[in-house]
Amino acid sequence: MGIGDWLREQKDKTQAGIKQFANKDFMEAIAAGCALIASADGDISSDEKQKMVGYINLNESLKVFKLNDVLTRFNHYADMFAFDYNVGKAEAMKAITKMKSKPDAAKTLVAVCCSIGAADGTFDKDEIALVREMCSNLGVNPADFKL
Repeated sequence: MGIGDWLREQKDKTQAGIKQFANKDFMEAIAAGCALIASADGDISSDEKQKMVGYINLNESLKVFKLNDVLTRFNHYADMFAFDYNVGKAEAMKAITKMKSKPDAAKTLVAVCCSIGAADGTFDKDEIALVREMCSNLGVNPADFKL
């Protein structure tokens, strides 16, 4: 199975999972995860923000959340990264780690972040490293995501 097939499979799993976990903590973790992956190169550019908005807008499974709510929280984390990368990362990981006690939600969150990382057609080493760190913090096996 190639990366394209794997990404399509993850998308299908992600859509089912998000509907199941549609709550404030999960939405917060999604926003934090999106900001974390967008920050992989050390800066969240306006292009990356637009890609996140596009992904959130076009992804059927994310429509369970109000776009404005997700964007408000995404911008909160993006501002933290702009203030200080390490502060932003710590705050994002704090929100993400709240899913640790919910293994299915944690796996769905990782799948969303993998999809976000690959949204531009590449899933680069910095993005993969952050997703691996998320997996470690969540107690999720990165091998489940071919990482």
